[in-house]
Amino acid sequence: MVGIAAVVAILLGAAVLLFVNLPDANAFNARVERLFVEADFTTQREIRLLEVLAQSGTAFEQVLGSYRSIIFVLLVFATAMMIAAVAFLVMLVTLNRRMGQIERKGIEVNSLLISRESNTVYLNNFEFKLTEAAIETLAVLAEARMDDEVLSGAQIEGVISGRDPANCDEAAGATRIKRLRDTLGNQMVSELLVRNIARKGYTLAVDKSAIRMV
Repeated sequence: MVGIAAVVAILLGAAVLLFVNLPDANAFNARVERLFVEADFTTQREIRLLEVLAQSGTAFEQVLGSYRSIIFVLLVFATAMMIAAVAFLVMLVTLNRRMGQIERKGIEVNSLLISRESNTVYLNNFEFKLTEAAIETLAVLAEARMDDEVLSGAQIEGVISGRDPANCDEAAGATRIKRLRDTLGNQMVSELLVRNIARKGYTLAVDKSAIRMV
């Protein structure tokens, strides 16, 4: 709020200075009137010249009035844009802080229901339709989480493929995790739901009591 008030004050001060320093719209007509009073115009040509000068002064007054209106509109527009920019910046900072809190705390999952039959996962009653491979990977991670285990990429690949993890490639499991995240779609949900623990492996950031599989 202080930043917005400062921006408005600066623009208001600039507007006041600008309008104060603009020439008087009636100055030209005043000089023509003074010339008419002080000079002695007698011929028709001189009077006609004075009329032309008066008309020019009126045109100048109208043009200057238009300029004042345009400047006023531009200042109002600039003020609105600056306020919007500051408000947007504040919103981004607030959102960034909230995202930081979410990253530190993780997603609060009250229920995680995995349905292998329909290849569907219900996360806090939000339905995600997954591929068969993705649901299999998520089910393996859920079972490991309920056993308080952290699985490496090779172990994930071994459980799914039925082979010995020693004979499986770490990258194959990592690829399955990537495809699971891609299938979930929402980057924030997928990145925070499936945690990667350095030098250990992958796990679900979910309380094991909240996990159900059908």
